[in-house]
Amino acid sequence: MNHAVHNKIVSFIWSIADDCLRDIYVRGKYRDVILPMVVLRRLDSLLEPSKEAVLREVDFQKNQMGLVELDGKGLEDAAGFVFYNTSKWTLKKLFAVAGNNQQVLKANVEEYLSGFSANVKEIIEKFNLKAQIRHMAAKDVLLDVLEKFTSPYLNLTPQEKLDPDGNPMPPLSNLGMGYVFEELIRKFNEENNEEAGEHFTPREVIELMTRLVFEPVKDRMPPVITIYDPACGSGGMLTESQAFIKRETGRQADDGYIYLYGKEINDETYAICKSDMMIKGNDPGFIRPNSTLSTDEFSGRALISCSPIRPTGKAGPVSRNLSRTGPTSLTPGSR
Repeated sequence: MNHAVHNKIVSFIWSIADDCLRDIYVRGKYRDVILPMVVLRRLDSLLEPSKEAVLREVDFQKNQMGLVELDGKGLEDAAGFVFYNTSKWTLKKLFAVAGNNQQVLKANVEEYLSGFSANVKEIIEKFNLKAQIRHMAAKDVLLDVLEKFTSPYLNLTPQEKLDPDGNPMPPLSNLGMGYVFEELIRKFNEENNEEAGEHFTPREVIELMTRLVFEPVKDRMPPVITIYDPACGSGGMLTESQAFIKRETGRQADDGYIYLYGKEINDETYAICKSDMMIKGNDPGFIRPNSTLSTDEFSGRALISCSPIRPTGKAGPVSRNLSRTGPTSLTPGSR
């Protein structure tokens, strides 16, 4: 990964908050806009090349097949991803046609958000993004934020592009996008002086835990690996486990043999985790909301269980051993 490029992107995005949101939001609330907008821009950039194909598929299903409810599988195939958008809008088009009327812009953005598939709509809901769109429109900064996120100097696409000065901007892979997103989360957590464990686990702790769990069994990994974090937070333990397996075994993590599962009770961190899974090419449907101790939605599956970390000195439900044993499962210390 080219961390110099990634850090430049992080700095550009970080500057958007100071340029557009100062005095509109208190500093601790910048993340309420920036994190969901980063997710939105990345998903938008992935879907942009297939926009016309998706619109043709919508027209085919409505006018030729006569469907009242659109077939999601056909739309996913047209989009090339497990998510899609059926509106006529992209973020660039929203900015290009925007006038000075913030209410018209707000209506167009809301139409765009409503065109997403159900899995992205859930992320939008958990981030409470529509409320932020209304607030920014009321404060006359929605257009400014859109301008920044669609800037020709910001490349969140997986293709190399040239900036207006003719300088190449490297492509941003799923792994690179994950790094950018994680770095923004870290900076916001530090900015808000949040305790380690309150909404995130420090990266060095996650790396140590991952090594403790997987080092003893790295030479005996089954052909298909399913990993479960019962209190997954923003997903760091899951994605670091995936990265460790790829790094130590030499097998490519995007070959479809590692499946990441998790549950998270906090709405924002759940949305962050699900977004991160989607951005990195993992199946977001395996991340579920609410408490693991209330419902076991993954019963009957063979999973490697990652133990949740509770913040020191904070009360919480007693963790249970939720690992499933089976012919293709491994638990730490097994022989």
